[in-house]
Amino acid sequence: MKGKPAVMSWSSGKDSAFALQAARQQTDIEVVGLVSTFNETFDRVAIHGTQREVAKAQAKSLGLPLIEVDLPYPCSNEAYEARIGACVNKLKSQNIYDWIFGDLFLEDVRAYREKQMEGTGLTPHFPLWGKDTQKLAQEMLSAKLISHIVTLNPDKVPKDLCGSQYTQGFLDALPEAVDPCGENGEFHTVVSYAPGFAEPLQLQIGETVEREGFIYTDFSLQG
Repeated sequence: MKGKPAVMSWSSGKDSAFALQAARQQTDIEVVGLVSTFNETFDRVAIHGTQREVAKAQAKSLGLPLIEVDLPYPCSNEAYEARIGACVNKLKSQNIYDWIFGDLFLEDVRAYREKQMEGTGLTPHFPLWGKDTQKLAQEMLSAKLISHIVTLNPDKVPKDLCGSQYTQGFLDALPEAVDPCGENGEFHTVVSYAPGFAEPLQLQIGETVEREGFIYTDFSLQG
């Protein structure tokens, strides 16, 4: 018997990918789609800056539909909540009442998500919540997850690490105060392979730029 249909909040990065894998191992829910927010001006995943076509390719490799929520730029909190609210109503119309997130330990972020879900009829799930991020980083590497750094905060992480693959070498190069999963926003990743992918994505690295105080490295699909 399949579990209740659920969607996964999909950032295109490693934490989403690993949370999806954890959720798929649960018997009470069944992930039936990925929800991604996009900057509609630049056609990229919000915050991470991943190209839309890469996110679509990730969803295809995972065998899941991608539910695209376009956000204006700049995006006020009111506009964000309105667009997410419209997505919630669409999910409910499809009898989806569970939403999975890849958050690890930030209490304020979890509280915000739970507040968003209040009164909607949707139940939030956090399958990686509270895991030791040192151990989690090693689990990701052991699972042969392949991801690269797409954006970083140069006040926290050396800017020349943007574009690097998420490896033991990258972790060793991080300043001691930086969380190994980047949960405090120090860096974000794009996944080209993770458990559940039918095949790895072939990504090619593009230019690295500084924008609004953050460093971004572009990755696109080969061919």
